[in-house]
Amino acid sequence: MPSHNLAKIEINDLTIIGYSIAAEETVVAIPQLDVCFDIGKAPDQVISINNVLLTHGHMDHAAGIAYYLSHRNFEGQSPGTVLAPKNLIAQIKKVMNAWGKLDGNEVPANLIGIEPSGEYQVKPNIFARAFPTSHCRGSLGFTVIEKRKKLKSEYSKLNSRQIVELKKQGVEIDYTLEIPIVTYLGDTGYADYDKLEYIKNSKILIVECTFYVDEHIERAKAGKHLHFNEFRELISKLIISI
Repeated sequence: MPSHNLAKIEINDLTIIGYSIAAEETVVAIPQLDVCFDIGKAPDQVISINNVLLTHGHMDHAAGIAYYLSHRNFEGQSPGTVLAPKNLIAQIKKVMNAWGKLDGNEVPANLIGIEPSGEYQVKPNIFARAFPTSHCRGSLGFTVIEKRKKLKSEYSKLNSRQIVELKKQGVEIDYTLEIPIVTYLGDTGYADYDKLEYIKNSKILIVECTFYVDEHIERAKAGKHLHFNEFRELISKLIISI
């Protein structure tokens, strides 16, 4: 019996599973990419996913970190990776140390701090890139990007022997093509996300939008969340940019 009744959406060849209610729990995972954006209360459907991309430390997004790491250890899985804003790593370590003492066993974990524009390799050709968001100190969003090596056009007519020879000479014969797959903004106020090419060109954009009636505009600003009016403006800019 699954611990959570997670929503499930199929987009092309990707499955997005998750649950999000403001101030209660937010967890969004894409198993094929082996990433989970935020961890909520660590539903058992995401325990096997190796990489948690944590946007910020608020309880509804981060409460399940200890259980996620501990349960992986209990099931004999490799230590999970938690990629989090750099300013949170010391505090997460304190939490894990405290839980280890309560549990009587040290919980193995791979905790990695990241800053805006930093990247982490999720798979051989899949990378998570961080960018700043407007929510709380150090909060981040993430874009998962596929990187492919492509032969430069000026070398396209060469045969394999000529290409090998150029490589021996140290000539850069290829370039890196970036394909943004999915962007996750997390909790955020309005920002010019359309200025970042990898967000603008993402195949999938996952956006939190808690407030939607006009009476809640000031509440949204106070908590640095997107109001629906701002969400509509953001989407219109992204569509125009495309």
